[in-house]
Amino acid sequence: MRRVPYWLLLGMAFLVLGANAGIMAVTSRAEQPCDKATAPLVLTFYYPWYGNPEKTGGSGRWAHWRDVDPVAKKIGSSTNYPLLGAYDSHDPNTIRQHSRWSVEANIHGWIVSWWGHGNFSDQALQRILDTVCPLIKITIYYETVPKPQTPASAAADIVRLLRKYGDHPRWLRTGGKPVVFVYGRAIGEIGVKGWQEVIAFVEKEYPGGAFFQGDRFSAEAAQVFHGLHTYNTAGRLRDKSPEEIRTWCRDSYPKWVKLARDAGKLVALTVIPGYDDTKIRSPGLVVDRFAGESYSIQWEEAIAARPDWILITSFNEWHEGSEIEPSLEHGHKYLELTRHWATQFAPIKPLGERP
Repeated sequence: MRRVPYWLLLGMAFLVLGANAGIMAVTSRAEQPCDKATAPLVLTFYYPWYGNPEKTGGSGRWAHWRDVDPVAKKIGSSTNYPLLGAYDSHDPNTIRQHSRWSVEANIHGWIVSWWGHGNFSDQALQRILDTVCPLIKITIYYETVPKPQTPASAAADIVRLLRKYGDHPRWLRTGGKPVVFVYGRAIGEIGVKGWQEVIAFVEKEYPGGAFFQGDRFSAEAAQVFHGLHTYNTAGRLRDKSPEEIRTWCRDSYPKWVKLARDAGKLVALTVIPGYDDTKIRSPGLVVDRFAGESYSIQWEEAIAARPDWILITSFNEWHEGSEIEPSLEHGHKYLELTRHWATQFAPIKPLGERP
């Protein structure tokens, strides 16, 4: 007997729950744009760079994992040990499982780390778009500008990306435009003014243009990018107690929201469960998880600041120990916390109403 796709079963379950609550039947959301005024989103940074030649249907080679010992359940390049073990990001089964977990946690989309055309991450991106649950939207984290690292090389790179993927039904859109997140490194490589040129070029060369979400909270960035965010707050949270973390959030989050809103731009705030990159850097940086207390405090204060989107760093950056993906050390704790808080920020809606 042919198996019913898991996402269809999930969709049926949502519809049944909606009917029991008196919610009317809805249509597909595939073509619906995200509207910042009506659709708060929870997005997570997602890393597609892991390879394991022993995984059927994967990339066929090792990538990023180092010194893997499945018996001792240790990975030399990972702070914690994934419940899935050393998986392969190209493996459709891995993508499906990550989709299931994301839907269960009320995560709306992935910001997929992307390192250029033909790169390992680019090869994974096509599989992700074609495999991910329809409830999950996909965009990229534009990590670095290709040589010669000029506004022209960045613009040509992104137009090529959008022509290849931008019309995919799984791609995250807001205001009808495909969303592109730009990492701080890529901003630094050509400067904020350089990105002003990139955005103008994309508007000209790609029909309808794109929505650029920049990794910088500054007045200059607010004049150039369509939205603002920051990737990682670990440096600001290091050595802080839970009470000090709350104080920092209460001081910083509203300021960031005001900066973006005053410029008429979309604003996204970032939460992290913790951080530990000592397996890959020396001396490295550690931010204590406080058994989930820190994560909950950040969520609570982020929600209170009323951003448009909340970003999670990260779903699966195992090298830096910021993952919420289930691990041997933490089990499903951080997915469960994510569901609790994400549902308060963006209550679960029937299929047709979700972005």
